[in-house]
This record gives sequence, structure tokens and C-alpha cells, in this order.
Amino acid sequence: MITDYLILVPVAYLIGSVPFGVLVGKLVSNVDIREYGSGSMGMTNVLRTIGKPAAAAVLLLDMGKGVAAVLIAKILFDSPGAEVAAALAALIGHVWPVFIGFRGGRGTASGWGALWIISPVAGAVATVIGLGLVAATRYVSVGSIAAATLGSLVLVALALGGSVSLVYCWYGIVGGALIVLRHRENIARLLNGTERKIGQQVDLAGGH
Repeated sequence: MITDYLILVPVAYLIGSVPFGVLVGKLVSNVDIREYGSGSMGMTNVLRTIGKPAAAAVLLLDMGKGVAAVLIAKILFDSPGAEVAAALAALIGHVWPVFIGFRGGRGTASGWGALWIISPVAGAVATVIGLGLVAATRYVSVGSIAAATLGSLVLVALALGGSVSLVYCWYGIVGGALIVLRHRENIARLLNGTERKIGQQVDLAGGH
């Protein structure tokens, strides 16, 4: 069992570390996405800096990292513990990717993808709440924080209620907390009124 985790966790971490935002930025506009806007390699910064098609590609690819990690664990090990370990490893890889100096994204998309596989119910709640708040407020960060929080709470509630394995609580608690903590700068900007809304673009010629 321990040897399984010694293989699974590094593989999931490496999957999470693939910097799709940076790669898409280079391919589409020949820019390093981390030098513009918020400096993040996530979908939101790609949207503001490069545009909607690139942002959609990054969102799907980053979600796919979480999906792939959990599916590998599910298929090869068929263990809730392995699924949680893979999901958290992929999330940590996205946030601190080894391939680009451990400077990654907020983790929302990768965490979202993993959540859908671990618990479609929790994933659906996170999706409805997150997209609803993004549409209502025009702040991606508000939707992301709310989705991570409520999706995690639903997963923990399902686990405590016996609907899913109790081990899944760990993903809800640790994964959700990590994503929210990674948004602390966004929270500060929301409080002081400087957070960008959807539609506010970054000038590539002028950098940040």
C-alpha cells in the first residue's frame, strides 16, 4: 500500500505541475502570462491578458489535471484514500509547479476537476454556486472562493453523513482551505475595491 502511494503521489504532482497557462500564453501570444496582470498562470489571468479562447483552453486543461489524477487513482488503486492523495498532489502541483520554479496558480480549476470525480454532487454544487456568483458579480475570485468553500462543505457533509467515504473529508478540508488561502490577495483587493472584474483587460504592451 505504501509503495502504491510512493508512485501515485509523485505522478499526480507532476500532472498538476504542467503549466498549461504558461504554455498557452507562449503558443498563442508569445508572452509569459506570469509577467502580466495578477502574475498567475490560471484561467482568469489568461482571460484578461490573451482572451476568451485561450482562457477556455486553459480552464479545461487545468480541470483535466485534477480529473486525470483522480481517475488514475480510481482505476489503478480503487481506494478513496488514493483518490484523495492524488487529488491533493495534483492541486499542490498546480499551486507549486516544479517545472516553473514553484510559482503556479490559485488551484481553483484543478481542484474543481478533482472534486467532480470524487463527488459529482459536491462538484455540481460548486459549479452552480461558482458560475452563478461570477455571472452576478463579474468577479471570478468571488465565484472561485464561494465554490471552493461550499463544494468542500458539501463534500464533508456527505462524508460525515455516510453518503461517501469518510476519507473524502480530507480533500474537502485541506483542498478547500488551500484554494481559499491562495485567494488571500484577491480577498484583500475585493475589500479595498481594486479587484478586476471580467472584461477588464491587461495591456500587453504596458505590462502589468
